Amino acid sequence: MVRRGVMTDEKRFEKIYEQKEGTGRLEIWEDKVTGVQYLYRSDGYSGGLTVMVDKFGDPVANRK
Repeated sequence: MVRRGVMTDEKRFEKIYEQKEGTGRLEIWEDKVTGVQYLYRSDGYSGGLTVMVDKFGDPVANRK
């Protein structure tokens, strides 16, 4: 990852949840910089990623 022109070995995204069912997989990833969480769904050769939102449409974020 690059921060302000400085390379680091730190990974920006962390997988915080995983659920497997048959050939499918459901994962939740968290951006460690912003705290925003993303839902990743895959099955076979297809998959998709989307930001998770609350009932008001605001991004779900871990507020540490």
